[in-house]
Amino acid sequence: MQEKIIILDFGSQTTQLIGRRVRELNMYCEIVPYNKFPHNDPSVIGVILSGSPFSVYDEKAFKVDLTDIRGKYPILGICYGAQFMAYTNGGNVEPANTREYGRAHLAKFDHENPLLKGIREHSQVWMSHGDTITAIPENFEIIASTDKVAIAAYQAKGEKLWGVQFHPEVFHTEDGTQLLKNFVVDICGGKQDWSAASFIETTVAELKAQLGNDKVVLGLSGGVDSSVAAVLLNKAIGKNLTCIFVDHGMLRKNEFKNVLHDYECLGLNVIGVDASEKFFSELAGVTEPERKRKIIGKGFIDVFDEEAHKIQDVKWLAQGTIYPDCIESLSITGTVIKSHHNVGGLPEKMNLKLCEPLRLLFKDEVRRVGRELGMPEHLITRHPFPGPGLAVRILGDITREKVRILQDADDIFIQGLRDWKTKDADGNETALYHQVWQAGVILLPVQSVGVMGDERTYERAVALRAVTSTDAMTADWAHLPYEFMAKVSNDIINKVKGVNRVCYDISSKPPATIEWE
Repeated sequence: MQEKIIILDFGSQTTQLIGRRVRELNMYCEIVPYNKFPHNDPSVIGVILSGSPFSVYDEKAFKVDLTDIRGKYPILGICYGAQFMAYTNGGNVEPANTREYGRAHLAKFDHENPLLKGIREHSQVWMSHGDTITAIPENFEIIASTDKVAIAAYQAKGEKLWGVQFHPEVFHTEDGTQLLKNFVVDICGGKQDWSAASFIETTVAELKAQLGNDKVVLGLSGGVDSSVAAVLLNKAIGKNLTCIFVDHGMLRKNEFKNVLHDYECLGLNVIGVDASEKFFSELAGVTEPERKRKIIGKGFIDVFDEEAHKIQDVKWLAQGTIYPDCIESLSITGTVIKSHHNVGGLPEKMNLKLCEPLRLLFKDEVRRVGRELGMPEHLITRHPFPGPGLAVRILGDITREKVRILQDADDIFIQGLRDWKTKDADGNETALYHQVWQAGVILLPVQSVGVMGDERTYERAVALRAVTSTDAMTADWAHLPYEFMAKVSNDIINKVKGVNRVCYDISSKPPATIEWE
């Protein structure tokens, strides 16, 4: 039985980050809505209460009775979680005179307290709250303060119950990982046995038991998640897995051929379908972004369904759904607020049971599992790529000629990122590609005047987009070297027929999105 930490989600934007930090300690954890604690699960060894957008005294604030949890499991409250436990036990929580946001330093703390073991003097912590605890319950004691926050952390006397008003899960809290390790390993007794290898061993056994001799069909996209899911399933059920890779005509240059070759080298049973004619026909003259997405989404389902029905006795549809998809598909009250981005109506249309072998993993864990499975690095480290492909990077209507121009420009940019190496402070070389979360080229619906060989040109402009991020919720534009930008711009203008101007998008998310459509 895999022991686990339960994170009760009160709606904080950093709840997933708590989960990722715990997983990085090789400890398994699950995020559940604040009112959905699994009381009958014997594998739970500790509980973390997340932050929240609400104040504890708001009428709409999320509240839960912790009576059956307190005393049975160690509890750590973070920000709202700390304020909630203080407030509901007789303490005071009030609006802060000024919103406490940003860096602070622990001015004094109890070095002997098990939660704070190994924390350094004046350690930096990250505050993000509009309220503050002004008085703790009688049976609680203060264990840490900053220069501005008297009650930065507390413990209930004689109990394994703690609260911190700062965020140990964020990067800016210098000893946050140490604090979380103190809680999940030393206090909760976690064995730190959650790893890619253990996940593969357990999941392969579960898949064999779940699927038996049933046939399974899986739609490959060329992306990390579906590729790792396919290799994992292949390890479990072999020939009973059939993968379908649909080319809608808007993949990157040579991607259909190259990725299909990769899949065949991995021993996967893959059917490649060139459906580009169908998609170009249905997209002709369409300029509205959402209509493009819906046409491509429906077209993919139709093609996939047609191919899948050629395989006899299929009972399961497998998908590369990962943990953030599952979390984001439920609000913290347990109500569906959006469907998984990669489900797309297929299970209902095909009347198949759903198999999601990666549904408990974060993206970085998926990559670790892929490496453990022996997959090639270029498949594992691929940037995210939109399902509709280049269709949402061509502003305006879609034609084969526009796709050709964009594929050529994009190929120069992406290959350039792979080829251009920079050195870090220790002299280690890294390709720009691996320093960027996502990159691509956008074909703009404008033409501009240029000069080539003494002749006036009136051709297309493209915009380069490259961002840094950890989870795609927020992103900053990548500060690429000027020399690299100059070379890429020159190469695109000189080698891509139809382009005479290159721009660089320096918008961050928010307010902009990563993709233009």
